[in-house]
Amino acid sequence: MKRIAGVGPVLFLLAAGCGTNGDSAGGNAGVFEWTGPETALNPVYFALTSPAKRLCSATWVSERDLEEALHNSILHTEDQVRDYEAGELTFDIDGESGIVTASQSGAVARARYFGDQGCVIVPPYAEGAFFTPRSVQSALPDAATTPWPMGDLLSREPLPDDVNGELLAEAGRVIFENPEDIRAAFVVVHRGRIVAEEYGSGAHRDMQLESWSMGKSMTATLIGRLMQMGHLELWQPAPVPEWQHTAGDPRAQIRVADLLRMSSGLRFTNGGSTEEQMALSVVPGQFDHMLGYVAPVDIFALSVSRESEFPPNTVGRYRNSDPWTLGSIIRRVVENEIGEEYLTWPQRALFDKIGIRRFVMETDLYGNFILTGYNYGTPRNWARLGLLYLQRGVWNGERLLPEEFVDFVSSPAPAWDPAVYGGQFWVNTPDESGRGRRVPTLPTDAYFALGAGNQSTYVIPSRDLVIVVQSHRSVARHAPDRQEREFEALGLAVKAVDPAWSW
Repeated sequence: MKRIAGVGPVLFLLAAGCGTNGDSAGGNAGVFEWTGPETALNPVYFALTSPAKRLCSATWVSERDLEEALHNSILHTEDQVRDYEAGELTFDIDGESGIVTASQSGAVARARYFGDQGCVIVPPYAEGAFFTPRSVQSALPDAATTPWPMGDLLSREPLPDDVNGELLAEAGRVIFENPEDIRAAFVVVHRGRIVAEEYGSGAHRDMQLESWSMGKSMTATLIGRLMQMGHLELWQPAPVPEWQHTAGDPRAQIRVADLLRMSSGLRFTNGGSTEEQMALSVVPGQFDHMLGYVAPVDIFALSVSRESEFPPNTVGRYRNSDPWTLGSIIRRVVENEIGEEYLTWPQRALFDKIGIRRFVMETDLYGNFILTGYNYGTPRNWARLGLLYLQRGVWNGERLLPEEFVDFVSSPAPAWDPAVYGGQFWVNTPDESGRGRRVPTLPTDAYFALGAGNQSTYVIPSRDLVIVVQSHRSVARHAPDRQEREFEALGLAVKAVDPAWSW
């Protein structure tokens, strides 16, 4: 067993309940309460679970250097760095069992590697997870001998005359110029071709990188895939049995579209919640939004068990309740309607069709995809997802997503003020004055998947562009103005294909 040091106080000190996985659709949305021992409610335990999980993923999913991963991704604050270096906070990595244990102040938290499902927080009262891990196999041929985008073999032809290679090089220089930005990747795709690609901070083309909330856009894509297959409709009431089968339940009015827009109105706390709202959290005073990242909970049971706070489509708020509820719908449809194995279905239904051979979607203790944060993809694979949208849901002549769905996710959600959100994608819509774009250096038709720590996949239809930026997350390491450099690089990339562009 290898012993190393470090963790420190985390931003959220949480305790929460474990749901029960009462059926094949990913949970029971009845009473949601803690079923573990009271000793596990030590708040320091919940300060350690996420670092243990993320180090586990860095070790076995991303295969990163230990010290590089710790300082660039695991130790998020200066306090954590200090405690790690002082030996007050330690990690044990057991390569034989695939378990990472984090310890501090007498508290211990563990995460365990489960192969293609990545790493899962293992609670104090269990040795494993409450699901059967599955091997996820791609049916695609060798990527090295398959041309892009179905493979990784790139064209050796010079850039087209109307693509400015010098500006693309300048964009790359800007994005990587400050090492404190801990940038991992910068990929630019124009007219379907990779025209710029650079890596840094120890990352490389094939590394599965922490993608965080870009995974919400992947959740949307799986919903769109089910729509194209005829199993869901955009405007139908969300097929959540607990909502639809209870007389007078106001949640029965929530539509699939409302969940995509994060406008369901479910009571779910996050940043910006009032004291009165926080008092009604699952754990009073703590963010519901964060529970799936730090507690051994059934995230699907958690999300669908929450009551209505606002009528649907009246208030737009960034809450994990909505993508987790969408995830529960995906699982129920795949298992109960299609009759396929949930953990391997995305590879067959989506990834193999667009050239993605491996995309690691980690799960909770009950085998539910946590596609709001715990997911790992290569920059090229995110570029492939962007290309699917740039091509309006069509790939190699096959329609994978409804055209209406592509328009929907890239259009402003009416309940959001300001109008910055679409359908599990962010949008670049200006305000009434023509200003206020979320990314001021991009055209107004741009829309994008975004994740914590500057993970971004930008789709820019008017310029036939997809741009992927991935970075390591540690706030303790990155420069506070790194987003400004990202915006400048994005503007330069657009200008490289459109000399008239200015911002």
